[in-house]
Amino acid sequence: MTLDETINKLTTMKLHTLAKGLREIMELPPDRQLAFEDQLGLLVDQEWTERENRKVARRIHEARLSTRAVPEEILCDAARGLERAQLRDLTTCQWVKSHHNVVILGATGVGKSFLASALAQAACRQGLRALFVRVSRLLEQLAIARASADYAATLARIAKIDVLVLDDFLLAPMTDIERRDLLEVLEDRYGKTSTVITSQLPTKSWHEAMVDPTIADAICDRLVHNAHILPLRGSSMRRQKGLKPQPDPNPAA
Repeated sequence: MTLDETINKLTTMKLHTLAKGLREIMELPPDRQLAFEDQLGLLVDQEWTERENRKVARRIHEARLSTRAVPEEILCDAARGLERAQLRDLTTCQWVKSHHNVVILGATGVGKSFLASALAQAACRQGLRALFVRVSRLLEQLAIARASADYAATLARIAKIDVLVLDDFLLAPMTDIERRDLLEVLEDRYGKTSTVITSQLPTKSWHEAMVDPTIADAICDRLVHNAHILPLRGSSMRRQKGLKPQPDPNPAA
């Protein structure tokens, strides 16, 4: 069998990386030719790496992250409330394996959603499933699921997600049904999977914001007591990255 025939068969089997690697190896000059065992090992490594990269890309796509945030781009600064060693520990995802939560607090624009997305992407790199969703959107989805008799199945799907990011928690008041829906989600996940919360309100204000003290106790108990609390400080990152004022091209005389 000729090289072209072999490559065509590999391509037909959708082993494109293997086909490309084989052609590159066979086109090496004689003085750079590898032993058969080395050739085989290199080809297998290339195919394996490509498949793993595709899996990670698929998990990141399915996570529906709000931004393409990556851990390497997170600004670590003690004045901002985020130490490099702390971030390094979080990006190992040991907190996920221990079924802990992360609560990210701070004013609008300080980078809560960016940090949460980066942690979710780190989880995807580790072979874990993640999902990023605004709390208001999640509650809307649960209301629709209840109306279509898909409520239990929707809760079951959410419960299986390794890292669930709930963005903008308590940004708006919740109804009694919404509070109970959120409690159902957290109850299913407690001690089994991990949840990341972003909120503008400090945790000490959550009880008051949720109105119902009984439901508030239940929700806070499942979120806070085993959580890594990250209170971010500083000015708005959006404002810093915004358009700078442009000089007037025709200043008054």
